Amino acid sequence: MANSYIKAIEYYLPEGIEYNDPQDHMTKKIGINSKHIAAANEYASDLACRAAEKLFESGIDKTEIDFILYCTQSPDYYLPTTACLIQERLGLPRSCGALDFNLGCSGFIYGLSLAKGLIASKQAKNILLITSETYSKFVNPKDRSVHLLFGDAAAATLILRTENGESYIDNFIFGTDGRGAEKLIVPAGGLRNPVSPQTSVEKEDEFGNIRSQNNLYMHGKDVYKFALREVPKAIDELLKKENRELEDYDYFVFHQANFFMMDSLRKKLKIPENKFSVQLEDCGNTVSATIPIALKRESLAGNIKKGDRIMLVGFGVGYSWSACSIVWNG
Repeated sequence: MANSYIKAIEYYLPEGIEYNDPQDHMTKKIGINSKHIAAANEYASDLACRAAEKLFESGIDKTEIDFILYCTQSPDYYLPTTACLIQERLGLPRSCGALDFNLGCSGFIYGLSLAKGLIASKQAKNILLITSETYSKFVNPKDRSVHLLFGDAAAATLILRTENGESYIDNFIFGTDGRGAEKLIVPAGGLRNPVSPQTSVEKEDEFGNIRSQNNLYMHGKDVYKFALREVPKAIDELLKKENRELEDYDYFVFHQANFFMMDSLRKKLKIPENKFSVQLEDCGNTVSATIPIALKRESLAGNIKKGDRIMLVGFGVGYSWSACSIVWNG
């Protein structure tokens, strides 16, 4: 069976920046001082292409790409598949496959799993996994429950077949609980509930947040409870599958939801601070792009080195969660 590894990661943050009030107690609690926001005429596919172009500028040969996996909840259109548009814009070979998949905060790990499967089954050798979101276009600025949190970004990850037979992307754990769908949702805009004058009416909730059905809604307390309930169980499952202990891991990169949630998980799991990634102060929660951005930054900072075993954990909208074990070879 052919094995795979992460060769390289690049990411792109749009030029627009919004700052949270540093004196606000919520800013201190969530640990997000600023977010990058896409321009009015800038979309997730634009960010995706900018991130991929940075990969190619670093010496990656685009003619070798034989599959594009594109994770987004901010597609350009209902159809066609945005990955097809990205293939054309980047000038990638017409012989490569192109696939969109709609997942949020667990999306990067799902993408790694898809890439591993395509390579293991010898359907592809060089896979471009792009995770890109523009949640800001769903957010009502008068809704503090989400406006303080979410930023826009894209990350491009190159996953290749190994030549030495070693396994660098190992076991995965997945979980889904669709009962939590309404806890993190944009209620209107799809075929079931199209945008209309009625869905555009703004209403104020009991906490003073204002939004319409066209905007992103999050029940923060329930999402927090979900994460603290399911993430530790998923990690236990992964450890059993890997026949390892937490101490066997050199570093942990979780979905960068917000500092309060991440620190609560870290403390519950008893992970040392110096082995736990926190990379959201200047970019916020970028949904499916948070984990690859954190991996890139921790690698550049020297906190992740070649040969390190890393646990990746994603959790959020769906409800959906995932975890996997990798060896860093980037």
